[in-house]
Amino acid sequence: MLTKKHFIALASFIREHNRMVEAGSESGKFEPAHIFALADFLRMENPQFKRERWIGYFRGECGPNGGEIK
Repeated sequence: MLTKKHFIALASFIREHNRMVEAGSESGKFEPAHIFALADFLRMENPQFKRERWIGYFRGECGPNGGEIK
């Protein structure tokens, strides 16, 4: 089963990938529709998954545990 650690690592990877795309060193940015579809899948994999918190972390609205950004 996927755990909170997996969810955070995945969101961190996607955030970094998108930063690299914006810097021109990667291609194929993850768009919001991709993130929402992935969040739906993660929720099916783990009923305790906090979809809105995960999306918020991906967007840079909160830290990995849902709290303030350090």
